[in-house]
Amino acid sequence: MGAFPTTIHFTGLNTPVRTECAIRDLEVIGTIPPEISGAFFRAVPDPAHPPMFADDIVLSGDGMISRFLIADGHVDYDIRYVRTERYMLERKARRALFGQYRNPFTDDPAVAGRDRTVANTTPVWHAGRLFMTKEDGLAYEIDPVSLETIGRWDYYGALRSETFTAHPRVDPATGEMFFFGYEAGGLCSRDIAYCIADRDGKLVSEQWFEAPYCASVHDFAITETCAVFPIFPTTADLDRLKAGGPHWAHQQELESWIGIMPRYGKTDQMRWFRGPKGVSAFHLVNAFDEGDLVHLDLCLTDTNAFAFMREAGGIHRMPWEVNGALTRWTFDLSSAGETFEERPIGPPGDLPRLRDADQGRPYRYAFYCSMNPAGGPPLPGGPVGAAFNALVRIEPGNGRVEMMTLAPDMAVSEPVHIPSAHDGHDGWLLAVVDRCTGEEAFDSELWVIDAADIAAGAVARIPVPVRMRAQVHGAWVSAAQLSQRKAT
Repeated sequence: MGAFPTTIHFTGLNTPVRTECAIRDLEVIGTIPPEISGAFFRAVPDPAHPPMFADDIVLSGDGMISRFLIADGHVDYDIRYVRTERYMLERKARRALFGQYRNPFTDDPAVAGRDRTVANTTPVWHAGRLFMTKEDGLAYEIDPVSLETIGRWDYYGALRSETFTAHPRVDPATGEMFFFGYEAGGLCSRDIAYCIADRDGKLVSEQWFEAPYCASVHDFAITETCAVFPIFPTTADLDRLKAGGPHWAHQQELESWIGIMPRYGKTDQMRWFRGPKGVSAFHLVNAFDEGDLVHLDLCLTDTNAFAFMREAGGIHRMPWEVNGALTRWTFDLSSAGETFEERPIGPPGDLPRLRDADQGRPYRYAFYCSMNPAGGPPLPGGPVGAAFNALVRIEPGNGRVEMMTLAPDMAVSEPVHIPSAHDGHDGWLLAVVDRCTGEEAFDSELWVIDAADIAAGAVARIPVPVRMRAQVHGAWVSAAQLSQRKAT
């Protein structure tokens, strides 16, 4: 194609920007709390070239690593493309060479067998290194200071999996990173590699097992004793790919499964629980132990939230017809059988965050994006085509729910949480907020929000003087952590 399509994936907040820049000393409206010092890294898909096919999607966009660097009340902004093999091949050719989303059979023959990942989903910090990840390939290491791409990361050749999840989990006590890769053995394989890297970043364990079917396994969870793998019925089929079809198709009549194993155990100790048919969850809030019980809190919907995945499976429902809730699944490991308990604990939404210190443990509060129940139609944009316009604080222990609501012409991206140095204070949230200012015109600001009083809105706002494209996920890295970065 010679131009970008005029679909939801390339208009509104999803309009390609394709601009690398560095801006020092952004304007600050209000006061940034002095204890906020570090970097807010964001993963931003932004296609560098018009796609080969008009039905391409947001998730195919080339990865950009974005950073708000905050110190002493000053804020600098930088954004650069991740120099993946795919990006560099297309940059040299000055056109798209890779075809449909996660379908190598639609690529230009010149790039057969080359790395397709765009590293556009999640910035991950572990053991002094920054990675950009997307679950269809290996992570790419990024210099956290210059934002230059260092290269593909495979633990110095030790990692056998062909893929690396966009949602690893770091234990706050041990410093270990637990992660996995699905389709680990190749396209449409049922192989999942379950891995552990120690606090120094060394790969110390990699075990493989087979899922009940080849599914999109976007997220997983750990507790202090277990690893939890939810398998939802959005499936891949090799023959469909060879025929030029979509990678994923949601199967509404297929059962979901949840695998639970000791987190330091063997994969042959995996115990499978049978879940509801047709449900989907891309993001999990947390999991934790309570005696023999394992609680899993997830952003559950009754079908797949992505229209292109639903429609590939013959499911034609409008976005507002998708039902869901923040849901708790409870598994009793002392009882036989495949069943578990389910109960809703919060309003529908997605993109959850909690304190890093609460990972895999009982937690008092968490945050996620949702829709303003009193608002109008959401802004077009984001991975699913409709942007969130509310932020929720949930306290699952007492059922308390608070909400920061935005006007219909506004949108909020996934927040990050920053702990407070003051006892009794719940810390701070950073989130990018967009506002529509005219036809296909948007302004963006970074908001600083008191985590204990999100309904009050921003305590500080930092306008960004350039057009921004919607992010996927983000990560907060403190100044102390940045000072411990590994030499490359």
